[in-house]
Amino acid sequence: MNEITKDLLEQVANLHDIPQGAFNIRENGKALARQNTNEIEIISKKDKDGIDIVVQPNTKNKSVHIPVIVSVGGFDDLVYNDFYIGDNSDILIVAGCGIHNTTDQKSSHNGIHTFHIGKNCKVKYIEKHLGIGNNNTDKILNPITNIEVGENSVFEMDTIQLGGVSYSKRDTSAELKNNATLLITEKILTTNKDIAQTNFNVNLFGYNSKVEVVSRSVAKNKSKQSFYSNLIGKNKCFGHVECDGVISESAQITSTPKIVAKNVDAELVHEAAIGKISEEQITKLMTLGLDKESAEQKIIEGFLK
Repeated sequence: MNEITKDLLEQVANLHDIPQGAFNIRENGKALARQNTNEIEIISKKDKDGIDIVVQPNTKNKSVHIPVIVSVGGFDDLVYNDFYIGDNSDILIVAGCGIHNTTDQKSSHNGIHTFHIGKNCKVKYIEKHLGIGNNNTDKILNPITNIEVGENSVFEMDTIQLGGVSYSKRDTSAELKNNATLLITEKILTTNKDIAQTNFNVNLFGYNSKVEVVSRSVAKNKSKQSFYSNLIGKNKCFGHVECDGVISESAQITSTPKIVAKNVDAELVHEAAIGKISEEQITKLMTLGLDKESAEQKIIEGFLK
């Protein structure tokens, strides 16, 4: 494992040591390392690139880490990962992709993740994206996430993309059964001429199902972002979407929240706000000794926490 790979592992998956539990590390289209446990098995697919992650019922307080590293130019990666979470499980899943590209050829990673969540489960899923290297070379990340949340289960999803990704298109679809809960938090920072697109489509089929989507984004320089959400309430349910964006210079953000109620007991709410950094906040921090650039950076860091 080279030094670039080690550095990316720390930045993408926040792993200073190989975690206790199951993990699968992929670099430039090839498996680099893998570990299974008695409760969690990772199996390579036979018909295409990707893995099946099988979590046995009643698995508690365990984790799975599946970082992906792309460290060469001119490489397009595509993987299909399926997660099968047994009933009554409580588990943390960390998936991250880092592209380190110092060449003049674009590199990309496309991950298609499908979650099959059983009954009475609690799953937290953290996904981090990072691009470093030549600022003039495209680093492309296009995650697709499909989620089936079983009865009485909670699926919490944190997605983070804080710079260096030239283009990203995130598509997330979910179906919720009775008393299922989906909690999504998104944080995105774009700079230069980066483009980021986010699409959330959630079907609330189940009785007393619930979804909350919170997006925080900052667009700087000439970057562009678009946020689209579509909540469909087909039963007694609750759905809430909140999208807050901050722009500076010549950046652009477009927010399109959509809600569709198909049941008289469906309660759906959306909120969207886009604006610039308050001059009053900047002035206040400058009186404490910070220059304008440092003050703006502090405000952005606080906004994206």
